[in-house]
Amino acid sequence: MLLRTARSLTGNPSDAEDLLQTALAKTYVAWERIEDHRALDGYVRRALVNTRTSQWRKRKVDEFACDELPEPDPVPAGDDPAEQQALRDAMWRAVMRLPARQRAMVVLRYYEDLSEAQTAEVLGVSVGTVKSAVSRALGKLREDAELGIVRN
Repeated sequence: MLLRTARSLTGNPSDAEDLLQTALAKTYVAWERIEDHRALDGYVRRALVNTRTSQWRKRKVDEFACDELPEPDPVPAGDDPAEQQALRDAMWRAVMRLPARQRAMVVLRYYEDLSEAQTAEVLGVSVGTVKSAVSRALGKLREDAELGIVRN
């Protein structure tokens, strides 16, 4: 489950493994300071998000997102599995284009199926912050041109 969260935050299986390993190492180092070992899942998730945010801030300046993807646009074709996979892929690409904080909240809320309160606790923010950020993120996803092409 933690690897799935890491993969959701990075979008790359190799980076996800590195991210999870780093978060687990940070958890190991802080083991004595963790008072409630039943809350380790939340602690490691928080470490994942914090580590990913730090990595994002330290990224090279010469890395830029491109407007065009190398894959061709998916062709709508009814309810076949290929169309469903194309929609999932397009949705994932759209989620990856969200700002890091909004992406983390959407991943925890909808991919990890956490409640607003649980998401707020993991990220160390208020429930209202989660609600407003997720609302803005969903608005961006609704307006995403690539998702509009796939849905039509």
